Amino acid sequence: MKPLLSLEALIEAFHKLPGVGLKSAERMAYSMLELPSSDIDEFINSLQKVKSLIHPCPVCGIYTEHQLCEICLDEKRETATLVVVSYVKDVYAFEKIENSHYKYHVLGGVLSAVKGIGIEDLSIDPLLRRVENEGYQEVILATNPTIEGETTALFLSKLLESYPIRVSRLAYGLPMGGHLDYADSLTLSKALANRTKLKGE
Repeated sequence: MKPLLSLEALIEAFHKLPGVGLKSAERMAYSMLELPSSDIDEFINSLQKVKSLIHPCPVCGIYTEHQLCEICLDEKRETATLVVVSYVKDVYAFEKIENSHYKYHVLGGVLSAVKGIGIEDLSIDPLLRRVENEGYQEVILATNPTIEGETTALFLSKLLESYPIRVSRLAYGLPMGGHLDYADSLTLSKALANRTKLKGE
């Protein structure tokens, strides 16, 4: 039985999405065949709107449908601290924190020799311009605790040494409810390095 080329192309398109395996892509593609045409048209229209209307904010890199994102336009936001993240989705994680009123800067990735992502591929020059011109007192480097994330944070910290600001890194270690015997050596070492003083000098 010859494969249906248009269906195979749809399966491959779904398979390109992060976290979607081949079996999941096949299920999604076959489910499309069972949907009414009106639902398919709505799906196509939604995709077209996402690509045509949503773009990175030219200041911070957060996705927006307007000229500037709502965070950059929010005059009640804290102006002393800038949180630097790798991806837009990281901002949403911070925004879930109660009373989170930070300003953000999205790098658009992390340094990775394996993936061929270098300095020129990240939003680093705009970050330095913001630090120089917007009067921040602290920059929090909130990249993920991976080798690439740590490399990126270290590189940025070196670049920011010449600026009169405090540069900090998120503390990483044991999660709440976790168990020591399940923790890997890197997690334990980070937990020790970032331990909290309870008493004494």
